[in-house]
Amino acid sequence: MNGAYLPFRSRSSRLFSTLVLHLLVIYVSVPFLVRLFPALLNKFVFLNILAFPFVELGKPELWLNHTVNFYLSPEPEVSIGVWHVLPASRGTEAQGKDHSWYEEALADDNPVIIYLHGSGGNRASGHRVSLMKALSGAGFHILALDYRGYGDSTGYPSETGFTTDALFLYDWVKAHSGNSTVAVWGHSLGSGVATNVARKLLEERGNQVDLIVLESAYTNIREAAAHIPFTKIYRQFPGFEYLVLDSMALGDMYFRSDENVKVLSSPLLILHAEDDPVLPAHLGQKLFEIALAAYENKDQVRLVSFPEQLGFAHENICSHPELPDIVKDFLKKFK
Repeated sequence: MNGAYLPFRSRSSRLFSTLVLHLLVIYVSVPFLVRLFPALLNKFVFLNILAFPFVELGKPELWLNHTVNFYLSPEPEVSIGVWHVLPASRGTEAQGKDHSWYEEALADDNPVIIYLHGSGGNRASGHRVSLMKALSGAGFHILALDYRGYGDSTGYPSETGFTTDALFLYDWVKAHSGNSTVAVWGHSLGSGVATNVARKLLEERGNQVDLIVLESAYTNIREAAAHIPFTKIYRQFPGFEYLVLDSMALGDMYFRSDENVKVLSSPLLILHAEDDPVLPAHLGQKLFEIALAAYENKDQVRLVSFPEQLGFAHENICSHPELPDIVKDFLKKFK
């Protein structure tokens, strides 16, 4: 019996050793592959291949009342999907109305929010739908897009492409919203897109966004990558900064919110949960301090931190019952 057991134990030991060796090779190889092929970083940063939930995005009424779906083409061969959620107060009159009616409704003087989501998923992801419901109930129009390469939008993801998509939607909204207030709201990765758009509008056109809201924000993508959970196993790896963090620039990914806020003048509201495990709260705090130092009118910059005991983490600030009032009260100070 012992003779039969020893070969089995030997085989198990060899299999375990082989598995450990393979895992070690993979672990060591990843940083070098990232440096040699920085486009690989796009997959890790954008996570657009994580399409959950798998839903028919052309039927937003399955998740949201008084909502219409439509498409815009910011560039040839690129189509982006957009949901327009009406203020809940107009829900009854919206029944049976088509997209053209929704377009006209944008000019009803209710404030408009352009929502720029984070990485992974699509505009139907649960926490995004929850935020739209909360803001709609507070009297906002919400225009939520999926960037190129996300959801049912065509094209390939890139920082430049995301900024182009969001800017095109902003122009569309301004063309249909009359004198309504238009805010840009960016969550997580989308916070970098939001500041890119605001800076482009200011520097290239001299136009100022009415309000910028940055939820679960970061300073720049390089610094964000140094703190996200995925890179934790590599932070002590020799050459981590050179092989991984510096490769962000090689992949044309910057998302420099820290530089953008230095030149902005729009009212800026930063929201961050103290228990955020993806983008730690100190990144939002640092961005706030940079903006506060740069803004001439300090009252135009505000940071709202949500205590750890609330358990909002990275995606659930939308569940705070006072969130809509926080946004409306801040906006009223400047309108």
